[in-house]
Amino acid sequence: MILFLYNIALMIALTVSAPFWLWQMVTTRKYRQGLRERLGAVPERLLSATKPQRVIWLHAVSVGEVLAVSRLVEELDASLPACRVLISTTTRTGQALARERFGAHRVFYCPLDLRWAVSAYLNALKPSMLVLAETEFWPNLLSGCYRRGIPVAVVNARISDRSWPRYLRLQRLWKPFLQRLTTVLAQSEVDAERLRTLGCEPERVVVSGNLKFDIRATAAAEATRLLRSLAGHQRVTVAGSTLAGEEEMLLASWMWLLAETGDSERDSGLVLVLAPRHPERFPAVAELLGRSGFHWRRRSELTPDSPMLRPGEVVLLDSIGELASVYSLASVAFIGGSLVEAGGHNPLEPAQFGVPIVMGEHYTNFRAIVEALRKQEAIRIVNAQELSEAFGYFLLDHQAGHETAREIGARAHQVFEQQAGATARTVGALKAILQARGEL
Repeated sequence: MILFLYNIALMIALTVSAPFWLWQMVTTRKYRQGLRERLGAVPERLLSATKPQRVIWLHAVSVGEVLAVSRLVEELDASLPACRVLISTTTRTGQALARERFGAHRVFYCPLDLRWAVSAYLNALKPSMLVLAETEFWPNLLSGCYRRGIPVAVVNARISDRSWPRYLRLQRLWKPFLQRLTTVLAQSEVDAERLRTLGCEPERVVVSGNLKFDIRATAAAEATRLLRSLAGHQRVTVAGSTLAGEEEMLLASWMWLLAETGDSERDSGLVLVLAPRHPERFPAVAELLGRSGFHWRRRSELTPDSPMLRPGEVVLLDSIGELASVYSLASVAFIGGSLVEAGGHNPLEPAQFGVPIVMGEHYTNFRAIVEALRKQEAIRIVNAQELSEAFGYFLLDHQAGHETAREIGARAHQVFEQQAGATARTVGALKAILQARGEL
């Protein structure tokens, strides 16, 4: 009955909102790409890629989830040669990154949670297992797997502070679907307890850790090589995953920093890399930089023959998938989504390089990670008014600040290393499911 009511509500919502989606498709590229796949047209490349192997369908919504499961996919490829891992995403940016990381031949858009679209993929791919990253719970997808006897595992599972009240209000909706999950591998004990409360069978929920602690930028991105060459000996600040409103705060702090170095760009020896979270905001941030009065360039315009970066110059990182590597250049890193009430983004990417981290007070999306760093005094949490002071302490010519920066960065790297191992635990759990079914 709950599934029936859900499908009725879903169809009403789609009908009412159809004019909006049609308008978006006519005026933007955001929803046109992959539309046939989303509606249930299974691409031939997936069918040819799977024969004669067993299929593991792994769903990662967007860029963050794709990055989180990158090492997991590599380990599954290595340890399960008889299986073919196919990866679906929901967003266009996630799709682009997944195709770059895993190959276009095994990446596709996840079907909308319409019964016929979901059935088309389940019938065509016949997956031995569905793996969901974090909390992508879709009733028709889960029910379709249950009817076909396909085990469903949730990896890197979490319920954020922001999402928790909404899930709790809909507990009666979720319980019939969540209690059928085969395995739930939670990031933390808080996440595990929340998932049990929502309806997951207690004995099937295990704390395995956060896959993002196992992310390693093993090769320097092209942007990293270019910026390292063009920045010379200047100190680089990387402000990553910024959201609307934060760029203005960062540029105000940047102006203060340059003034503190003698009110002269020539003497500053500082370069700022600004990386907006969402690619669709690149033009808006470029317009902001154009009005700012700073010298600035787009990363997409940089080549090995480009002129050296000027002291005080700002680089707009208008690319996808390069930020994690670019953090390796930083003397200090700022993590966006945290000065505004958006829950913050992942501070582990700079932590792996021993870079001191500055973050705003809004970090509920990554509370467990931030608290682990705070416990070891490996991160500095500030409000908008304290941002300039924090940057100045780490970047200006104060020996104490430089020494503190090294110590904070070292502690952040130590936390990163101590929390590793979630990938191995996740691979072991997924293999155990297949072994129990006699598929290995």
